[in-house]
Amino acid sequence: MTATRVSILGGSGYTGGELLRLLLDHPRVEVAQVTSESRAGRFVRSTHPNLRGRTELKFVPAEDLEAADVLFVALPHGAAARRIEQLAALASRLVDLSADFRLRDAASYERWYGVPHPAPEWLSRFTYGLPEVNRRQIAESRLVSGVGCNATASNLALWPLTRSELADPDRPVIVDLKVGSSEGGHRAGAASHHPERSGAVRSFAPTGHRHTAEVEMVLGRTGIHLSVTSIEMVRGVSAAAQVWLRPGVTERDVWGAFREAYAPEPFVRIVKDRSSLYRYPEPKILAGSNYADVGFELDPRTGRCVSLCALDNLMKGAAGSAVQALNLMMGWPEREGLGFPGLHPV
Repeated sequence: MTATRVSILGGSGYTGGELLRLLLDHPRVEVAQVTSESRAGRFVRSTHPNLRGRTELKFVPAEDLEAADVLFVALPHGAAARRIEQLAALASRLVDLSADFRLRDAASYERWYGVPHPAPEWLSRFTYGLPEVNRRQIAESRLVSGVGCNATASNLALWPLTRSELADPDRPVIVDLKVGSSEGGHRAGAASHHPERSGAVRSFAPTGHRHTAEVEMVLGRTGIHLSVTSIEMVRGVSAAAQVWLRPGVTERDVWGAFREAYAPEPFVRIVKDRSSLYRYPEPKILAGSNYADVGFELDPRTGRCVSLCALDNLMKGAAGSAVQALNLMMGWPEREGLGFPGLHPV
């Protein structure tokens, strides 16, 4: 079997490192090149020490990037859109992990990101890369966008209730997200300085988080409100979505909606135990895995359902979903290269 040549543009960050980790163990892939402007010429293991003994690849500058079968783009937001013509010509398939091509509407992009989109004519060419809602479209696409980690946790928590029309469309949906420090990326700053970050429970986006746009797009409704708080955790997102259901909806109805949505899914597990220590979704045990755990609790007195999702922001919220999309685009088994289940205890 001839290996598929894959390159990573922007491989020195946390997401690029996770992509490299996954692709090095993918049985159908050969990693051809990994770029970094600041670390060009250095071994990738000098930046990603967990890959010691796994590869002799060195970072190359972006200008030395050669054609490949698949190109993963893990650049800062805005960078891919400014050179998309060039990037799309380098590979027959492209997955962009930034926010540049997640939204379908240029006006929505400008509203949430504060600047006009550099290449609005390309927005409609990309497929939003969340397999649980776009599997067929991803499989048929040459261009796929990445997903926002907080958007993914919110979407997976809310998708069963929305698609089954159990959620009351006239009531707001409020999603409280607790997130780890790796969401801030690998560049240090005042907020990530250890004396300031350690032990913090810091609300950094009580309103107006950009991932709201992705949730509204996927669910096809407005009235979604995200609040994001950083906690003492490196990896992980824990989403608790407050949803009011239509009158008369029972717990059995909610169970049915979750099972219908996720029973066939290879990476979404329903977690709702009566007595287990981990009876609700918990991001701690998902570190390094592509699984998302979902669950719920219904208050029959008020009709309020708390729908839960936990995931690793660098995996199911970024690199893992991107590799899952690669498998779909190439017609490979969807679990290929993504079998790691996480650790316990950790």
